[in-house]
Amino acid sequence: MNIPRIAVAGAGSIGCFVGGLLRDAGFDVRFLGRAGVINAVAQDGLRLTDFDGLSLEVGGITGSDDPETALAGADLVLVCVKSGDTEAMGRLIATHAPDAQVISLQNGVDNAARLRAVLPRADVRAAMVPFNVVSRGPGQYHRATSGDILVEAGPMPDLSSAHLTWQAVDNIEAIQWGKLLINLGNAVNALADMPLLEQLQDRAWRRLLADQMTEALRILRVAGITPAKTTAAPPHIIPHILRLPTPLFRVVAASMLTVDAQARSSMWDDLKQGRKTEIDALQGAILDLAERHGRQAPLNARMRTLVRAAEDADAGPPRLTPSDIRA
Repeated sequence: MNIPRIAVAGAGSIGCFVGGLLRDAGFDVRFLGRAGVINAVAQDGLRLTDFDGLSLEVGGITGSDDPETALAGADLVLVCVKSGDTEAMGRLIATHAPDAQVISLQNGVDNAARLRAVLPRADVRAAMVPFNVVSRGPGQYHRATSGDILVEAGPMPDLSSAHLTWQAVDNIEAIQWGKLLINLGNAVNALADMPLLEQLQDRAWRRLLADQMTEALRILRVAGITPAKTTAAPPHIIPHILRLPTPLFRVVAASMLTVDAQARSSMWDDLKQGRKTEIDALQGAILDLAERHGRQAPLNARMRTLVRAAEDADAGPPRLTPSDIRA
């Protein structure tokens, strides 16, 4: 299937990194995003780096903050906006690119369904992006963890290139739940205000993450949801790995996921930039399930409360300790 034009709807860290790699691979890519981001990449191009030594200068970037300019005529739209903007972006796609195939590259488990609700005639696919991308300045994006993009199976263009693999899978919902469990750590990292690799070297932080995941796994089990593994270890094993003594954890973790010293969560970046986070799409999804099944998830509720408080304070990541969070 020949796709002459791809629109990246949401030129944030993931959108710019993935879209930049597609542009480098020869695709016709246009970006929809904030004017400041669009102007920076249009003028100076994109600089893409990663944990494995990738270093690319990608020019010829085109984009706009005007939805009609960016979306009109697109054959494929990659939705990369925050979960809270899903329906609004779906309506823009319905207006300006109604015949496009749509792939959601968003966190959470229900964005594809929400897009389908406003795009009932479109081919909408869920996907899971496993890696973390950190902004290092205007037009500069660094992939700090490893993994391939997994997409709900069905006809679609081959988007894989030398620097990024896209794989079709049949169990995307289970994979999204597995990724959500990992993404519960986004809030922990945001509240701590420290590099992810440094945080993972501290057993107190790992125990906090493990307890949060264990609580979530109990809720998923009650709801009849079996999350798929998105790392080398099955989801129910990960809390046990996190609780290991640090020297042993380092050995086991090294075979599961590559994380470099620059990695931080997207939620940390949201707090730093004074933006609303995706806490309701992550911990909030666990709490919604718990409520529907008459259960409690107090640690996940505590995380949501603290992140919302940090949003309201608008003072950046609050630099809490594990004891502060458990209080």
